[in-house]
Amino acid sequence: MSNITRRQFVKRTAALGAVSAIGFPSLIRAQGLNEKLQVGFIAVGGQAGSHTGAAHGEGCQCIAFAETDKTRWGGVLEKDGWGQAKGYTDWRKVFENHGKNLDVVFVATPDHSHFAPTMTAVSMGIHCYTEKPLTWSVREAQLLAAAYAKNPKVVTQQGNQGHAGNGWRLAYEYIKAGAVGDVKEFHTWTNRPIWPQGGDRPEGSDPIPDTLNWEAWIGPAAMRPYKKGVYHSFNWRGVVDFGSGALGDMACHTTDGIYSIMNPGYAATAEPFIMTGPVKDQWPAGMVVKNTYRAKDGRPGFKTFWYEGVDGNGKPFMPDTPEELEVDGRELPRTGNLIIGSKGKMLVIGDYWETPMIIPEARRKEFGRPPQLLERSPGHHKEFFMACRGEKPREFSQSNFSYSGPMAANIQLGNLCARAGKKLELNEAGEITSDPAINDLAWREPRAGWGPLEMKV
Repeated sequence: MSNITRRQFVKRTAALGAVSAIGFPSLIRAQGLNEKLQVGFIAVGGQAGSHTGAAHGEGCQCIAFAETDKTRWGGVLEKDGWGQAKGYTDWRKVFENHGKNLDVVFVATPDHSHFAPTMTAVSMGIHCYTEKPLTWSVREAQLLAAAYAKNPKVVTQQGNQGHAGNGWRLAYEYIKAGAVGDVKEFHTWTNRPIWPQGGDRPEGSDPIPDTLNWEAWIGPAAMRPYKKGVYHSFNWRGVVDFGSGALGDMACHTTDGIYSIMNPGYAATAEPFIMTGPVKDQWPAGMVVKNTYRAKDGRPGFKTFWYEGVDGNGKPFMPDTPEELEVDGRELPRTGNLIIGSKGKMLVIGDYWETPMIIPEARRKEFGRPPQLLERSPGHHKEFFMACRGEKPREFSQSNFSYSGPMAANIQLGNLCARAGKKLELNEAGEITSDPAINDLAWREPRAGWGPLEMKV
């Protein structure tokens, strides 16, 4: 069965399975029930384990995977029924050898390697789930949003799992009910980084382990020597060439509610409000980034403030505790959001918008719970699989690239203005107008041979 025909078959039989069986031959019903999504994985260690586990639990069949570190291959091969999956250390081989048979691909590599396999999958008509942050750069995120629009049969999802939670939905309902009036500011802070940041590139090199394909791990970035424990398998997050720092790691979670609630479009300005030092080989040890957003859809413009890391004395960058918490004898949590409106304030505790609450407590009790306005999600992986099987429309996968592409681009604007070391002004299309030369920093030409295999935008 051809790849396109097979995907159409999966969607058609899934749809038939959702309808009453009366009047349909038993053979068709059986095919719909037994047909499995054939999946591939680009990375299977670390965070990728949540995706291999979810796909296995959904009854998918893994036919191929790529993981640069062979010591992690057990993440697929040790799962019941997946022992015959073909493994590679080079992600390109998955598409070259199996692209015609794949229904779904999961991408969970380090940040710098998200774009090429994701763009390849979408351009080949393969459903794609990519971990956060969707991309390493502003322009990559914009291109994936364009690819999603260009390939209307492809289901996509960014791995910001909190987007499936009820928290931001409840915050949305509070705001729409007028609990804080017009939103003026969002203040978001994190306990990251929990890896090295603020340093420069180390000297020297170490022998590359026989189990690691260093060429493939470096991928689209400039080649550099292997250093044991410095990059692979975790500390790459703080290195500019490979990771997106604390902002890229956590803002797709902790600022998700801002984009869900406000639908802001691209930022009008992005400014490195405070930095502990210049961007070197690593992102700074701490910074505060200020963005402004335009008025839209009848609401006024608003500001956002992102706080990460610590100052020169080791004190965490955080907003001041508002008086609405102090009257209740409380302090700000170590991570969260503070929403300031024209008529009140709301506190969101944690990274995933779990617990939005009006403050102070007396005001929360007085206001009560707002009316429910939004449908709740069956789960982040679940909504993606349901859309892939055709049980729901592709937009049911709600962190799809039409949403998460602009979101990731806005988040990476914070890192871009830090690299530029100055305030940036943008037009509504997300182009930098204050210094057009900075647009060159919004994109990095991949190292020869490590860009997308196909790109339909």
